[in-house]
This record gives sequence, structure tokens and C-alpha cells, in this order.
Amino acid sequence: MVSDPASRYAQAEVATLAMPDGRGGVQDVRYLRRRFVPQPDDLQTLTFHTVAGGDRPDLITAAYLGDPTQFWRVCDANVVIHPDELTAGDRIGSAVRIPVPGF
Repeated sequence: MVSDPASRYAQAEVATLAMPDGRGGVQDVRYLRRRFVPQPDDLQTLTFHTVAGGDRPDLITAAYLGDPTQFWRVCDANVVIHPDELTAGDRIGSAVRIPVPGF
């Protein structure tokens, strides 16, 4: 289901559920099982980035990890759900943890 090996869901298990199809039969529905976010203490730290005005999660991730789509790794390491929380105005001057990428 997930074709990008760098996706946060790349390791998620694909499950199948038999559901009524509305015509008296059933159809198999494939879905991804829940992804459990790693504990930040279980992640190795590459470095820290001090948030400045104008920073964006994708630009920070591109600079440190070489791939702007890996922002979710930085979110996991900082216990942030929405990427924009990393660089919100109230975070200017604070440190954002950049984890060592692992696939």
C-alpha cells in the first residue's frame, strides 16, 4: 500500500477486513495498522536547530536530513503532531531536536 520507503507508514502492517458490500456479499478492505510513534528518548540525536523567524519544518529537514519530506521524523523527536508547531512564533529561539534518520 505504501510505496515510498521513506514514508512514516513504510513499516506499518497491511491488514484486511471483510466488510459487507451492500449487495449481500462481502468485500475485502485493506488498511494500514496503526503506527506507534517512537519514544523521543529511543531516537538518537543528530543535532539541535535553534528556531529563527521564517523557519519552516520542510526547510529545516532538507538542510539537516537532505529530504524535506522527512519532517515527520523531526516531529516525532520533538513530540509534535502538527509540523508547524516546530517553528511557531512562540518557539523562536528554542531548540528543535533533529534525529539521526533511520529507515
